[in-house]
Parts: sequence; structure tokens; C-alpha cells
Amino acid sequence: MSLLEIKNLHVEIEDEGKKILNGLTLTIEKGQVAAIMGPNGSGKSTLAYVLAGRPGYAVTEGDILLDGESILDMQPNERAAKGVFLAFQYPVEVPGVATMTFLRTALNAQRKLRGEAEVSTPEFIKLVRERSGELGINQDMLRRGVNVGFSGGEKKRAEILQMAILQPRLAVLDETDSGLDIDALRIVSEGVNRLRSPERSMVVITHYQRLLNYIVPDVVHVLAKGRVVRTGGKELALELEAKGYAQYTDEAA
Repeated sequence: MSLLEIKNLHVEIEDEGKKILNGLTLTIEKGQVAAIMGPNGSGKSTLAYVLAGRPGYAVTEGDILLDGESILDMQPNERAAKGVFLAFQYPVEVPGVATMTFLRTALNAQRKLRGEAEVSTPEFIKLVRERSGELGINQDMLRRGVNVGFSGGEKKRAEILQMAILQPRLAVLDETDSGLDIDALRIVSEGVNRLRSPERSMVVITHYQRLLNYIVPDVVHVLAKGRVVRTGGKELALELEAKGYAQYTDEAA
């Protein structure tokens, strides 16, 4: 059963009229881990932003369905409450807002939109300690401003902690491997793998096969010039690593 259906999606940058996605069609099944690969400028990050509802992108045609319901008219916080989560390629710093405060506020805001009761302070502290320990995040990091002074690996671990706390149904990881050394990549990947579930789908966006050694996908989609040009199994990532994207760029022309 599909969780996400993207139908003939056309997207351009607002105020510029520059078209990025050109009839992208894609289905993600429940519990599926789907890797999205492609060259620079193929539309991978644009797809992630549009799924999350980031301003600045205009959908000129097509639709995005989550559990059969269109999310195009939903605000980012409404999409988040429906279970959509985006881990950024370059997480931003939020000075003055402690990570613990941010996590609890985000969790309770989503629960409120879903009509659920807020999580109590003792329950929340226990939850964060358990999840942060699994990711090697110390308590000092949790007291600091969101991502302030964090290394690249710490920022990515903090994002996976957010995912572990919020428990999304659709997790979109936009080049999570960017800027990570091998040890950090392993820790982050282990955190992602712990969150694999029959009820949770993941879209893993990456340039490189390296990440997929740790987060093994069920399916690989190749994007070129704003649309899917090939779909295959995990072995497709190895082919891309060996041969590059040139043939798919030519096919999409």
C-alpha cells in the first residue's frame, strides 16, 4: 500500500519562473526506504523542499498525496503533524533556543494539531535521554542552542534525534551524508536504521553510493532534469557509482 504518491509534479522557483521539476511521478510504499540519486541540479533537494512545504516554490501542475490526501494546500506545520519530516542537508543554527526546549515544543505542537495530549516533562526527559544516548548526543549538546557550535556530525545526529522524538510517517533525508566522516556517518545511519518500520517510509536523497552501504534501500530512483528516468534495486546505486549519471542526463534531455 502506498504512503506517498507524487503525480506529474511540475515545480518552478517563485519570482524567477525557473522550472525545476518537470512531470515527476513517484510512489513510495509504506515501510519502504527509497533512495533518490541524481546529478547536481536534477531537482533532488527541490523535491524535498516541496514535500515539506518550504516557501518559494510554486507547484504549477500535478499533486502530492499522503495516504490518498493532497497536502499541497497544507502549511509546513500541518504537513509535519501529518507525519512529514525533513532532515536538511545544511541544518541551520537557532541561537537562543535550547535544543531540549525546541524538541519539546515541536513534539507538543504536533500532538496538539492531532488532538493528542501534551507529553509531560518527566516522560519527555526520559524519552530524550534514551534517544540521545543511542545517538551519542551528550546532555551538554541538549542544553545548547539548536545546532549552535555543533560540528557537521553533531548537527546531523541532532536531526536524527528530532526524527526519533517526532516519529514521522514519512522521513525525507536530504543528503544526510554531506560533510560526515566515516564514524559520524555510521552513527547517523545506525540511528536511521533503528527507525525503520513497516509503518514508516523514508526517502534518502544522496549523490553517492557510500551512504547506501549503511542505509540499504529497498528501491533506487534516478532523477535527471526534474523527473524520474530510471528505477531499480539497490544494485542500481553501484552502477551509478561506477558509470556516473551521463547516460541518464542524456536520456532526460
